[in-house]
Amino acid sequence: MAYEIELGGQAWRPGRVFLIGKNYRDHISELGDRPAEGPVVFMKPATSLVPAGAVVHLPSHGALLHHEVEVVVLIGREGRNIGESEARDHVAAYALGVDLTLRDVQNRLKKQGLPWELSKAFDESAPLGPFTDAAGIDAAGIAFQCSVNGQVRQRGHTRDMIYPVNRIIHELSGVWRLLPGDLIYTGTPAGVGALASGDVLEVESPVLAGASWRFK
Repeated sequence: MAYEIELGGQAWRPGRVFLIGKNYRDHISELGDRPAEGPVVFMKPATSLVPAGAVVHLPSHGALLHHEVEVVVLIGREGRNIGESEARDHVAAYALGVDLTLRDVQNRLKKQGLPWELSKAFDESAPLGPFTDAAGIDAAGIAFQCSVNGQVRQRGHTRDMIYPVNRIIHELSGVWRLLPGDLIYTGTPAGVGALASGDVLEVESPVLAGASWRFK
C-alpha cells in the first residue's frame, strides 16, 4: 500500500526520499569524519517510510542500528533550478523523521569504497512523524530532539545546519525537478546511538508535531 500524507485537505504520495548527510558539524566530528565540499545527497525508496506509532522491525543484515533524528521537508510545488530566495514557496510542510543507519554495514561499505544503500535504504529505515503546515514556520528556527526509552540522546537546531533548507532545495532542484510529495531529510546533529528490540524512540519539537516508534 502506498504511503500517503494528508494535511489541510490535500494529499501527497511520496515518490522520492532525499537525504542530506554531513549537515551538522558536531555529528561530523562524532563520526571522526570531515566536512564535504558540498551537500552529501543520497536517497531512500518510499518503502523506507514508517508512520508515527508503528512498530519498526530491526533489519537482519546488520548488527548496529543507529538513530539519526532529522527535520523533514515536504515539497508541495514543482520546481527546477529554484533560487534560494524562492525555495520556501515550494515547501508545503515540515515534520520530524529518523534516518536509521546500520553503522557496521556503512563502515564496511565505506572502507571498500562502495555505495551506502545496504546500510541506509532498507525497508522501514525512515520513520516519519506527522506534518505541520509550513505557513508561519521559520526553517532556520526549529529546535528538535530525540529520546530513547525516555532518555534524551540528540538535541539539534536548524540554525546549526551547514546547508540550510533553502540552500538544500536550490542544490537538489539543480539536478532533479522537485515534485509535489518529494521528501527531504535535512541531516542529523550529534548524539546518534544504538537501538535494540523493545526500545521506544520519541522525537519532539516546540514547533513541530512529535512522534514515537517501538522497535522489534
